[in-house]
Amino acid sequence: MVLSRVCLVLGLFSLVQCERLNVHLIPHTHDDVGWLKTVDQYYYGANNTIQDAGVQYILDTVVKELTKNTERTFIYVEMAFFTRWWKEQNNDTKSLVKQLVENGQLEFTNGGWCMNDEGATHYNAIIDQMTEGLRFITDTFGAQYRPRVAWQIDTFGHSSEQASLFAMMGFDGLFFARLDYGDKNTRLDKKTMEMVWRGSSSLNEDTQIFTGVLYHHYTPPDGFCFDQKCSDPPIQDDKDLFDYNVEERVNDFIKVCLDQAQYYRTNNIMLTMGSDFQYENANMWFKNLDKLIHHVNKNDSVNVFYSTPSRYIDAVYKANLTWSVKLDDFFPYGSAPWSYWTGYFTSRPALKGYVRYNNALLQVGKQIEAMHGGFYDNNPSCDRLAKAMAVAQHHDAVSGTEKQHVANDYAKRLHIGQVECEGVISQTISDMIKRYNGSSTLSLETCEYLNVSVCPASTDSNEQFDIIVYNPRGYTDDKVVVRVPISSPNVTVQDSTKNITCQVLPVPKSTMHVRGDRGKAQYTVVFIATVPPLGYNTYFVRPSDTSSTVQCVFSEPTPITSDTVVQNTMYEVMINGSSGHLAQVINKLSEVKVRLDQQFFWYWASDGHNANSSQTSNAYVFRPNSSNVYDINENDNFAIASLLKGPVVQEVWQDFGTYVGQQIRLYETVEYIELEYTIGPLPQSDKKGKEVISYYDTDLSTMKQWYTDANGREMQLRNLGGRQTWVWNNTAPIAGNYYPINSRIFIRDETAKSQVTVLTDRSHGGSSLRDGSLEIMVHRRLLNDDSVGEHLNETGQFGDGLIVRGTNLLVVDTIENSARIHRSVGEEMLLPAMMIFHRSTITPEEYVQSYNTEYKGLATELPANVRLLTLQYVTDTEILLRLEHQYEVREDKTLSVPATVNIEDLFTNFVINSCDELILGGNENLSNVDRLKWRTLPTDESDQYKGSKKVVNHLQDDLSVTLNPMEIRTFQCQITRNTL
Repeated sequence: MVLSRVCLVLGLFSLVQCERLNVHLIPHTHDDVGWLKTVDQYYYGANNTIQDAGVQYILDTVVKELTKNTERTFIYVEMAFFTRWWKEQNNDTKSLVKQLVENGQLEFTNGGWCMNDEGATHYNAIIDQMTEGLRFITDTFGAQYRPRVAWQIDTFGHSSEQASLFAMMGFDGLFFARLDYGDKNTRLDKKTMEMVWRGSSSLNEDTQIFTGVLYHHYTPPDGFCFDQKCSDPPIQDDKDLFDYNVEERVNDFIKVCLDQAQYYRTNNIMLTMGSDFQYENANMWFKNLDKLIHHVNKNDSVNVFYSTPSRYIDAVYKANLTWSVKLDDFFPYGSAPWSYWTGYFTSRPALKGYVRYNNALLQVGKQIEAMHGGFYDNNPSCDRLAKAMAVAQHHDAVSGTEKQHVANDYAKRLHIGQVECEGVISQTISDMIKRYNGSSTLSLETCEYLNVSVCPASTDSNEQFDIIVYNPRGYTDDKVVVRVPISSPNVTVQDSTKNITCQVLPVPKSTMHVRGDRGKAQYTVVFIATVPPLGYNTYFVRPSDTSSTVQCVFSEPTPITSDTVVQNTMYEVMINGSSGHLAQVINKLSEVKVRLDQQFFWYWASDGHNANSSQTSNAYVFRPNSSNVYDINENDNFAIASLLKGPVVQEVWQDFGTYVGQQIRLYETVEYIELEYTIGPLPQSDKKGKEVISYYDTDLSTMKQWYTDANGREMQLRNLGGRQTWVWNNTAPIAGNYYPINSRIFIRDETAKSQVTVLTDRSHGGSSLRDGSLEIMVHRRLLNDDSVGEHLNETGQFGDGLIVRGTNLLVVDTIENSARIHRSVGEEMLLPAMMIFHRSTITPEEYVQSYNTEYKGLATELPANVRLLTLQYVTDTEILLRLEHQYEVREDKTLSVPATVNIEDLFTNFVINSCDELILGGNENLSNVDRLKWRTLPTDESDQYKGSKKVVNHLQDDLSVTLNPMEIRTFQCQITRNTL
């Protein structure tokens, strides 16, 4: 017998509320933008022997069923699929869908191109992919139908930066399903399954967002799945037929609702009625849900109805309760005591690197396109790359958790977009180079494989070529490192006015091995370029006589057999003569001295035969066989080291054995130490899965604490063996202490006031498992299947295992200085200079007479704490502009303050006449968005930045923009173009 009234005990204040329980049914489908099948296969329903799923049929049948009953609702998330479907519809269907949207029956939730990952994504790419989807919704249906709720139901852990970005995009709420099992148990016990998440400690309440943890994962309650893929009994309500089950079904359903309700604080609960690729036959779902609602509502204990997440949020808001505040993140995600999903932070490192490379290329393409005035009939010329990048942010794409053929498909899409975007960039810059209308157009080329010394333009031109170096950042960069493969060591380098100091080095054997037969360059020319903001400079490489006094200096490797010091203007680095390792770093400017030993080890990946668990290490999960690490080779990880010295760079080449090599570089003027590693193929002969780490051991006293970044922005404090808001049962001391690194990780010695920072060129997993240490997982090759039906065993180009080449940048300095350096260097890693090549047949003097050798896109350089995040072509008279404050509150004494930029005459190619300020997704005017304001409990942590200087922002009449620390402001601006 069911009670006629439901009494709910409300947590935190121990209030008791007795009223009818409102049960919000949320019909939904979760459609992965690639996973076991490619995105195309999922859309069309192809390759169903792998997985029975066809998104086009879901949308077809859902729209049809929604028209039969105006009470029915449905939410849809992934615009990568919806836009495809939309293009195929006739006008009648489009009008019908628009009516369903207007009625509130079809609601867009989240609204990004995909449901992006949160552990391996960079915020720049997150914003771009969300913008792709959100602007489509606004352009197609109107800004009044923009999504209000973020729906991150299947990502494997959740970052505080993601929550902050959603708040800046105008969302009122966020829901997800996956959090650590221990955290969930604690929240159930304390009735804190719903909270207010304050993702930014700098922006504080401005980025808080109501956040809910779904009770039944994101699936229906047990026994109530009515999809054709399910086997639960339908609602059989004809008494004249056998198996009439209404009373049983109703009682079971009410019990499910009451069980869930005891863990939530209002008289509203939400049931997710759907799952992966469900509703191909929407009639089954809706017919049974109609019956369920009808029969359950005859009982006065619960009120069941079709709903949406935004309706649920509004109902909870009306309760006017006071909510607990979440300040940290939801990493790492553990689904069981020995199952920590921290392996995907590193899985498929080559794909992760390729995604980051294409993010930089896309930003350059958008900038140049906006400055030039568009291309290809005024359509975004890098649109294909933009959409490929948006797809790649999916939580089974850049995460590395997809099947191999799907990973290949992602890379293929990126490459097609890359080639097209590079072509547009080359053509546009060629137009900009022309000095006058009568100038001939230069044929420019890009080189895709510069990182492995492959560039036909520089090696097939008899050392007579020009390099156009483009700087995508908002300040003049006089420390741009240029490394270009050449065929002969006898060359000179000059710009339009003078000779440039340069150096030639042989190409290492490890590089020759990686590139295979794609190139034959024997040498690399290296020099430092100076490039204006959002502009380019031109450098001329020419053959020289061996007697020339301006010829580049040639450096040959000499063996290191004793302790050796290499240095530049900032650092003095000691290499241990016995081990060949980096042994000590001295910052000569700040006088910080750190003993620092860097080398490589590997963890033995579990095959599932541990005494306490059958969990394997797989694409998702990092599960080492033990806490031990193993040497790369049998020589106690000794490296054979060689030294190359010259006026531009000093390099140490390290050979750690058959599958690991590294070059340590100190460029004369830069503020970091570069470590470029080459790892692979990881051997399989011993039948052991291997997870390789780059390990940094120092003499810093770090109190079992370290910091990692959140998607490339704010830093997160990590504590060894602990969690900030709940007691962790430390069953996995290695994997459970791994966190995502999207751009940097650092340790500090508060007593010595010293800091060691490592910046990465892609996302990784990492930790500090011993005091004073850092470790970054850089490669994985596993021998056991996981839930995708194949093991993570990438074969690479040569079929014997993937070879990965990546870069870490090491910064050693005082705590006070480090933020400035790692913020500026981090921007350089995110947006490196781009090189474009011209095979020349004329002298530099003749070139100077005919072509523009330099271009400056900004009339005024941006302040040191401001980044130009987005410059994007919209129409010939409109651009999308985002400016970002790079620093956190109190991170730097002089740069963690509000910064002002006048944007009216900021750009040289156009004048900004007026702007509308938008929310972060670029899909609605900021003035039209009034987010829900939630009552919250006070927290000591949230008060730590109270009293810091903050400016209330308005776009001034003179188009002055002021940014507070960590603030991003988005504008759609009307412009008048100047003559190029």
